[in-house]
Amino acid sequence: MIPETQMRATPTATTSTGTPWSGWLAFAAILLAVVGSVNIVQGLAALLDEGYFVARTNNQLLIADFATWGWVLLIWGTLQLASGLGVGVGQGWARYTAIAVVSVSVLIQIAFLAAYPIWSTIIIALDVIVLYALTARWSEARAGL
Repeated sequence: MIPETQMRATPTATTSTGTPWSGWLAFAAILLAVVGSVNIVQGLAALLDEGYFVARTNNQLLIADFATWGWVLLIWGTLQLASGLGVGVGQGWARYTAIAVVSVSVLIQIAFLAAYPIWSTIIIALDVIVLYALTARWSEARAGL
């Protein structure tokens, strides 16, 4: 049997400088990095397999060929991933880049509302949440990282 003195839990001192706003910032960083990674994979898929993206009707949504679309997704995803990683460590340049990237994403999703209404609405909502996390109380959130 274990003596009673060894069974007692000793309190540990934990210091946390995190705030609720740093949680929002972490969410924004993770979401940007995940979306960027997905776009990189989709860009590679478009470059390596032209049959990956299939238009449902003859009215194609793409302005250019699949190789061009693949490069756009690859570059865009890399920008999103870099912004997410930068925001995650509290870099100011990443915040401004992420705000620009997410704002453009909202405009792009508005253009695709007719083709993919549910998906576009979900992405717009997530983009607005990320914009809120990046703009509300940045200094307080950054201090908590």
